[in-house]
Amino acid sequence: MSYTAKDYTRIIGTEGFSEALLKIHIALYQGYVTNTNKVLDALEQLLKEEKTATPEYAELKRRLGWEFNGMQLHEYYFDAFGGNGEVDVNSPLALKKIENFGSIEAWLKDFKSVGTMRGIGWAVLYHDTITGKLFNLWINEHDGGHPAGCTPILVMDVFEHAFMLDYGLKRAEYVEAFFKKINWKIVEARLA
Repeated sequence: MSYTAKDYTRIIGTEGFSEALLKIHIALYQGYVTNTNKVLDALEQLLKEEKTATPEYAELKRRLGWEFNGMQLHEYYFDAFGGNGEVDVNSPLALKKIENFGSIEAWLKDFKSVGTMRGIGWAVLYHDTITGKLFNLWINEHDGGHPAGCTPILVMDVFEHAFMLDYGLKRAEYVEAFFKKINWKIVEARLA
């Protein structure tokens, strides 16, 4: 199966994000798609050649998690762009945030706190599909730390490439800009 990069040119011009930053970020995402396909092709070839006991096969199997999750997490992130940041306080997601955090404001404070922590990675709102609980989590790398059985609902990239060109070290300003442009209808649909 070959993956195709989604066309995210629609997000260029998003207020709070320069064209240069978005073009670089989209190109980085496209690289993850390309590399996912390359790794899958190489693994398929090694399997055909019965070279599954080789260091190359083992390394590619490990590498697939990095490339694949890099592709998928960027798609969650970019797909949520394009809104006005307004939350439907009666939506199932908003009600679930109130149930799990006490209020939408408490959830937001927690999520933004996760997103502004020192380090590189991702801030992710997860839905535990077993218990139904929502929680915010920091993920250092694409390929590790994701909780099993959980669905990403809201994904915010907090690697430097997502904000440094526009915001320098002012990550909190980037987080605010991100929240102003979330399309909550898309994010809320992920809960279903």
